[in-house]
Amino acid sequence: MLDLITMGRSSLDLYSNDVGSSFPNITSFGASIGGSPLNIAVGSSRLGLKTALLTAVGADKAGEFILAHLEKEGVETKFIPVKSGTKSSAVVVGIEPPSTFPTMFYRENAADIQLGIDDVLNLPLEQTRAVQLSGAALAKEPSRSAVFFLAERAKALGKTIFLDLDFRADQWHDPRAFGIQIRALLPLVDIAFGTEEEINAAMLQRTEDLVIHNSQITAPEIKGDVEKNIQALLKKGLEALVVKRGANGADVYLQNSDIIKARGFKVDVVSVLGAGDAFAAGFIYGHLQGWDWYKSTRMGNACGAIVVTRIGCSEFSAFLPEALAFIEAQGGF
Repeated sequence: MLDLITMGRSSLDLYSNDVGSSFPNITSFGASIGGSPLNIAVGSSRLGLKTALLTAVGADKAGEFILAHLEKEGVETKFIPVKSGTKSSAVVVGIEPPSTFPTMFYRENAADIQLGIDDVLNLPLEQTRAVQLSGAALAKEPSRSAVFFLAERAKALGKTIFLDLDFRADQWHDPRAFGIQIRALLPLVDIAFGTEEEINAAMLQRTEDLVIHNSQITAPEIKGDVEKNIQALLKKGLEALVVKRGANGADVYLQNSDIIKARGFKVDVVSVLGAGDAFAAGFIYGHLQGWDWYKSTRMGNACGAIVVTRIGCSEFSAFLPEALAFIEAQGGF
């Protein structure tokens, strides 16, 4: 029995070893694995959930690297196809703490965007408690149809469906198309996660309201009425929309109009990379344990807070004893 299946992007991530250096002055990079669904899968596995990842890799060394590291993390990889004629994705990241991270995605002919309906049919959904989907996987076909198909099947089976909005502007032919697809998917989703910027992206009407500074694809500036947009997304049928607010913690907006506010944890921020994915892993863990909204969100906040004290994503996700000890040391839930 699986606790969770995550679906979407995976990549070989190359992080600058020259912390604080501008991109032209970088001399070397360190390799790890990444991609939001992959990070959530690793984070969930480290917390003790039996987790599988549905992604795809190319028949290349980068794909071998991704699969080997997932296996080391205890993430089930047997549902990950190798797509011939495609390439495993790569990401190159500069490190200028605490909040500047020039990022370049190499996703031309990406293997994971070639996930299809047959790949979904290979999943043991009947023996799975929950699935986690990613907005980035909606950017192109056939992955887009596979996401909708997985959501429909999971919904019919009564599984809990989580969605990370996961907006990456450069992956879309028009950034407004992101919102069109998200709004179409939400009626099949139980719980969605997003930053204020991603919530605005899901309701974006004018391209001039989106600005990307310093090649920070993962942290765009998006204008909009956040509170109004939250209510618009909730009307699509979500049970809950979880708004990630960084150092201010996170708020859970419920269908019944209740708002649960969960404060963050005080830490010295080294890097914000991967914090949102760690949050999602912690929240999903708590929710699948039967915890209430507040406790689950605090668990997410703790996992995110631990990651921001380090430089990296999945390889620095918290293990369960560490997360619980961190919470206890800061006054408990």
